[in-house]
Amino acid sequence: MVHVFGHLSPDTDATCSALIWAWYLNTHTATPATPFVLGDLNSETSFVLNRFGIATPELLPALNVGTEVVVVDTNNPQELPGNMNELTLLGLIDHHKLVGGLETSAPTHITIRPLACTATIMYDLITAEGHTIPTDIAGLMLSAILSDTLGFRSPTTTPHDKDVAENLTAIVGVDMHAHADEMFAAKSDISSFSDSGLVKLDSKKYEVGDKNFRVSVIETTNPAIVLARQAGIIDAIKACVAEEGDIDDVLFFIVDILKEEATVLTYNDLTKQVITASFGVATTGDTEVLPGIMSRKKQILPALKL
Repeated sequence: MVHVFGHLSPDTDATCSALIWAWYLNTHTATPATPFVLGDLNSETSFVLNRFGIATPELLPALNVGTEVVVVDTNNPQELPGNMNELTLLGLIDHHKLVGGLETSAPTHITIRPLACTATIMYDLITAEGHTIPTDIAGLMLSAILSDTLGFRSPTTTPHDKDVAENLTAIVGVDMHAHADEMFAAKSDISSFSDSGLVKLDSKKYEVGDKNFRVSVIETTNPAIVLARQAGIIDAIKACVAEEGDIDDVLFFIVDILKEEATVLTYNDLTKQVITASFGVATTGDTEVLPGIMSRKKQILPALKL
């Protein structure tokens, strides 16, 4: 049985893509597969699964050497099981830049395309074989695209992502923009998450010069709700740094989906230094608003420097 999974701190694309590809393998190949996640789901992803009547994937267990796997929505070893290079990687489907560090014991199938969403790539791969996409799988694909593009507001959005979303909307039979609004409303409800949970909810580790950061992003239609918890989040960040040991600090961005801007916490000298150097702003307070910044992949990570 093949284990299909995405990255740590699973978002809607990572979770839905694991479900989509496991469905494809089970339905259209002779390879039995099961989807898994590498952490708790955020409220948006839970909403999507409930909306289309799909059970939440189980947490990925410890895997033995040689276990057959397919990885989706990442190629970064820091976001995958610690023994990833001891597993048998049957395939990888992703839309991020190559990070390096993954090794395989034999040639494998790798598809990486410059699109906004892994689910867009999967739509192309599946329809190219002439397969029909059922309503629930189309719903997962559409939701993943809307999530990763922030309703087409993100600069990662391509015309092809939009075209695929339109095709999927016809299959699902929903009002695409109303569905996106419902997703973002669900995403903005952070009441069930602890401050520590928010720090790690959507977070990736990233090296900047000689420092290693967690770069955490909260996407919301109501940033004030997150900022009201600022003191607790900063305490949780300090605890996270002390606990993990392999990061120097956390860069915590609050993306305002509607205003199309990000507020970043600049609560100490190191965070002020990196935000000033990266975005050319004079950071004097404990937060800094960055107009037009919405994408970690395309706008935040490439800009980071000391």
